[in-house]
Amino acid sequence: MDLLGFLGVFGGLALFLHGMQMMSSGLEAVAGNRMKSILEKLTANRFMGVLVGALITAAVQSSSATTVMVVGFVNAGMMTLNQAVWLIMGANVGTTVTGLLIALDVGALAPVVAFAGVFLMVFVKKARLQHIGQIMAGLGILFIGMDTMSAAMAPLRDFPAFVHLMSTLSNPLLGILFGALFTALIQSSSASVGILQTLAAGGIVQFSGAVYVLFGQNIGTCITSVLASLGTSRSAKRATCIHLLFNVIGTAIFTLAVMIFPITEWIEAAVASPKAEIAVMHIAFNLATTALLLPLGGWLAQLATMILPDKEEPQTAGTQMRLAYLTPVTAGGKDGGLGVSAIVVDQLRNELRRMLEMARQNVDTGFRAVLERDCSPLERVEQREEYIDFLNREISRYVSRLISIETNERGSKIVSGFFTISGNIERIADHADNLAGYTQLLTEKNIAFSAIAQEEIRQMQDISLRAVSALLSGEGGSVEWLSQVAQLEQRIDDMTAVFRRNQLRRMREGACSAEACILYSELLTDFERIGDHVLNIAEELTKVRTSL
Repeated sequence: MDLLGFLGVFGGLALFLHGMQMMSSGLEAVAGNRMKSILEKLTANRFMGVLVGALITAAVQSSSATTVMVVGFVNAGMMTLNQAVWLIMGANVGTTVTGLLIALDVGALAPVVAFAGVFLMVFVKKARLQHIGQIMAGLGILFIGMDTMSAAMAPLRDFPAFVHLMSTLSNPLLGILFGALFTALIQSSSASVGILQTLAAGGIVQFSGAVYVLFGQNIGTCITSVLASLGTSRSAKRATCIHLLFNVIGTAIFTLAVMIFPITEWIEAAVASPKAEIAVMHIAFNLATTALLLPLGGWLAQLATMILPDKEEPQTAGTQMRLAYLTPVTAGGKDGGLGVSAIVVDQLRNELRRMLEMARQNVDTGFRAVLERDCSPLERVEQREEYIDFLNREISRYVSRLISIETNERGSKIVSGFFTISGNIERIADHADNLAGYTQLLTEKNIAFSAIAQEEIRQMQDISLRAVSALLSGEGGSVEWLSQVAQLEQRIDDMTAVFRRNQLRRMREGACSAEACILYSELLTDFERIGDHVLNIAEELTKVRTSL
């Protein structure tokens, strides 16, 4: 095999993987943000969970994409470990569709499908149709890549060294190891199974040896979910463990079955095409393993918990501040893929909600400290302020990285909206910190507000807490809700104007000291700014909801 032949193999593989990525990205753009609600509704029942996992994987031709999505949902707390079991099983069933399509030689239609997809992408202006075209173009390119690899590999049947290598794969352990390592390297079981079908069709590898490589490929596909689980929660790592256990158990069972029973001979007698033989074995492996382990799904979750038990994290000053929800969806610099927008939206929303609750507590504590002239809460306010600054910094870093790789315009708008919300929450916390800080001046300089001023401050506290609490309500994002928040912000503006006029009257009457007037004026400024930032957040939440 000459250099051009090797280039053909790698070029075909590149087209195959790029086509798969195009399909995944297109489906993400069309339905990615609806994936979460679909999965939440359908995964409570084990049979529906398996069916949904199979359908999603069949749609994007990648069990890795589905499993990474599952890991992300478990990590975000949107899915239990038991629900994840059924989806992972379904993903393994759905991934057999690629091999089946290759066996049926639908690649002959690939140029037509690719052309139709590109036509929609280039000449149609409607975004949804462009994304559907992206899915079609990806499917066509996938099979064109497979045909390119097939043509490039044809000379290998006359290459003695390669033929000898393939003959050694009849050893079960070597075959499984080779299949696992090769699939882990290219991170796609669909691609590696397709290559195996191509080798079998060319007579380079015998079906009796190819089955062990096939079993190993099912183990190797777990590498993507393993990488995706790095830096995630313990539960997310357990979801990856379940994926690995499923395929290792299936490989052990089928390897023994093939060695004891003439299963390969039965399939060869029933199916004429080498490509179809591998497709049938791949389907049998995943369907049989799913059928065997389906009643034991709870046991698999328990086993994963035993392998990865909960561990107590040492509580040191350096580790107390952390992101509770927001973690990278994938590792190794590979971001994106099916369901990622849905995962990121929920992770960001949960992290921002946590951040906003801290800001609300500081607003409440700040006003109370001023009214009671009590400096004891100041340390708690300062600690929460530092935590909010930490969260804003980490969220900003995450969003900046995500925007740089986000190809979906709608996803970019949503993520950018959360970036703006984070900054506004941080500013609310700053003003709350200012409020609490006035307490020190009140006590150090023995300044006292009049009874009228104190009553006005109580009214400021009440309306400020109502405004911030509105952002935490479950109705956030609707037009009616935005109108209610805008009314609260207008009341804050009106109250600020009235209170400033009242302050000027008290100054003319000599009812307040100069120092008290200066502090009260600063307090009014912080009060008004809190309302401004609340309205900014509400407007961004409405934009985000509209984009979903």
